[in-house]
Amino acid sequence: MVASKEAVSAIQKYVRAANYISASQIFLGDNFLLDRPLSFGDIKPRLLGHWGTAPGVNFIYANLNYLIKKHQAEILFVLGPGHGYAGLQANLFMEGTLGKYFPFATQDLNGLGHVIKNFSWPYGFPSHTNPGTPGAILEGGELGYSLGTAYGAVLDNPNLIAACVVGDGEAETGAIATAWHLSKFFDPATNGAVLPILHLNGYKISGPTIFGRMSNSDLLSLFKGYGYAPSIVEGDDEGVYEQMMGTLEKSYQEIREIQKNSKKGKMTGVPRWPMIVLKTPKGWTGIKELGGLKVEGNYPSHQVVAAHAKEDVKELHAVENWLKSYKFEELFDPKKGFVKEIKELVPDPSLAMGNSKHARGGEAVLQDLKLPPAEQFAEDAKIPGTMGSSSMRRAGLYLNEVFRLNKDAHNFRMLSPDETYSNKLDVIFESTSRSSVMPAEPWDKDMGRDGRVTEMLSEHSLQGLMQGYVLTGRHAVFASYEAFVQIIASMADQYAKFIGVMRNYPWHGRIPSLNYILTSSGWRQEHNGFSHQNPGFIDDMLHKRGCFTRIFFPPDGNSTLVVLKESLATNGGINLIVAGKTLEHRWLTPDLAAQELKQGLMVWDFASDDNPQIVFGAAGDYLTKEALAAISIIKSETPNVRVRFVNILELSTLGVGGCHVPLTFEKYFTADKPVIFNFHGYPQTLKELLFDYHENTGRFSVHGYIESGSTTTPFDMQVRNETSRYHLVMEAYRTLGALGDVDKAKAKALEEKYQNKLTEHRDFIKEHGVDPQEIENWQWKSF
Repeated sequence: MVASKEAVSAIQKYVRAANYISASQIFLGDNFLLDRPLSFGDIKPRLLGHWGTAPGVNFIYANLNYLIKKHQAEILFVLGPGHGYAGLQANLFMEGTLGKYFPFATQDLNGLGHVIKNFSWPYGFPSHTNPGTPGAILEGGELGYSLGTAYGAVLDNPNLIAACVVGDGEAETGAIATAWHLSKFFDPATNGAVLPILHLNGYKISGPTIFGRMSNSDLLSLFKGYGYAPSIVEGDDEGVYEQMMGTLEKSYQEIREIQKNSKKGKMTGVPRWPMIVLKTPKGWTGIKELGGLKVEGNYPSHQVVAAHAKEDVKELHAVENWLKSYKFEELFDPKKGFVKEIKELVPDPSLAMGNSKHARGGEAVLQDLKLPPAEQFAEDAKIPGTMGSSSMRRAGLYLNEVFRLNKDAHNFRMLSPDETYSNKLDVIFESTSRSSVMPAEPWDKDMGRDGRVTEMLSEHSLQGLMQGYVLTGRHAVFASYEAFVQIIASMADQYAKFIGVMRNYPWHGRIPSLNYILTSSGWRQEHNGFSHQNPGFIDDMLHKRGCFTRIFFPPDGNSTLVVLKESLATNGGINLIVAGKTLEHRWLTPDLAAQELKQGLMVWDFASDDNPQIVFGAAGDYLTKEALAAISIIKSETPNVRVRFVNILELSTLGVGGCHVPLTFEKYFTADKPVIFNFHGYPQTLKELLFDYHENTGRFSVHGYIESGSTTTPFDMQVRNETSRYHLVMEAYRTLGALGDVDKAKAKALEEKYQNKLTEHRDFIKEHGVDPQEIENWQWKSF
């Protein structure tokens, strides 16, 4: 490598070039080298992009390039302030990575012009980091998830360093605030490292940031308290370059020392990882003042600095003088590209940050899981309705074996907000433990530095970890109380968009699916109350366009095993397994469960007649039980009524059943008979899907969660939401009586009978506090 002064000069030239390209992308539609005076016609008709953070991004990227070349280090770049994409794309162009994946981005005048013009342009490049950004594993449209994603990427990647740039506006988010603690779950002996770089330029869109107004001593105290060894780099002159070079070198050596000592067993306490607070002016090197308003070092530099450059002469000249100040003609030749000093600063393609194999998926990083057969942990269900199945106990046994089989691969983890025991999945601790490098007490259980289960009461941080882990080619399960996974709905939405767009770029290889287990559902959170009763995450995921979101509602433990194996074996999607943790009935053998999974739904013959007069459908374990109990009552009261029961195992973005196979709707639900659905989630969710299947939606009735709950009994949760067996029976007799399939007088009398049952039940639980035995100990009887 070149000597220090030469290195500083090379980095300065690199940053000048990157700043020019960054600013040009926002403004220029032509005249890309300023060969002639800038005119209104050279300015894009719409000025879009964010300038303020770009100079700092360019400064960091250039210095990281120097570090990579010096040490041949493997570094993944994670950009939190994703709207600084003009800066990131400039660097990708300069290092040649952009040209690898977008052949028109050649390092000559044509390529430069193509990149500049197509930034923030219809069918060109977006204004923020996106799935088409080489080297990116983070969507730039939403703030707060960079640090969690970076930590997920380095899990089980011992040679990888994730340089994570956290914007000081982004640092105000709750997600970032908790993510600083993730270092406390990382064993340096087996994992990589994150180097957080807090890019503190002082301003958001229209005002100062909290961190921007904190003193250096307070900043140092804060991050020391978080457990880091912070360094502050600040300035706007040549000295800041020397500071940054020295601080990055120091940080790199500290990271390697921590890892080396940990591997030798010399470090047993909590490591104090380095982190950097970089303080540079907002819009550094840009327009200093415009129209009497301070720009550089102030909020007006956040987005488009001279928003009227296409029609205002003063602003046009200000942009021209700004761009000329970089003397780009000294750094770039229209035919040969960049000068030698810049080219020498760029790492070899195998180490270029935009070309990181960890951000592309595929065989270079992906190793499929070894999965045991589902029937290995199944329970006898030859007689439908046998008691003794707990979906989460079955899932725990299966996951425990997955951990055991993949122990040496280091490619599987589970995340949960302090709920592994509560969710009845704790048998996994036979094969692993909860990760922690914090001090341990003698009475702690299932804790270890090398644990593969991360428990933290921050769903945001866990979601970030999972995204970073999965996008870099490894497998994970996120188990949560159903009501509280809603906290990360926005993150999951961004992720769904990310993987949806990824499919447009063939250089993205296979990645595992994101897997959620949603348990402790609202139907059995009657002991906690209304706050714990919310199936809304299902709705959020079903609104995603494309066939990659699958929602499973296994009705029993054997079905849970089948869908869990299916979920862990799939790639590139999002899977939700919605199942309870209480001891319930067994309905299907493993073979029947596998058969139902193929189509996503199935007629249960043991609860069905030929040529039905009425059809019951159910999705969800507790809702299935109530539907079957209703059928049992109907067959007891009116044996001649012919019924059919259809269990819905899967919903997808394309409708009922699996989106991977076509559905002949009438085959299951007949062409004209009334259908009563009992649905785990909000009724409207299922209704929207049904509209796609049949014009005569009037024959469909959907029961589901109608936002009625409290601390009560399990059956009263069904009663309050009108999904109880009694409600289904009453509706069935109203319908059958109106159709003449049951004598109207008899139907009316039966409806009144079960209305009285509801009154009796309410009186009973108010007196005794529990459900009556006929409910609590109900058993299925075949007919």
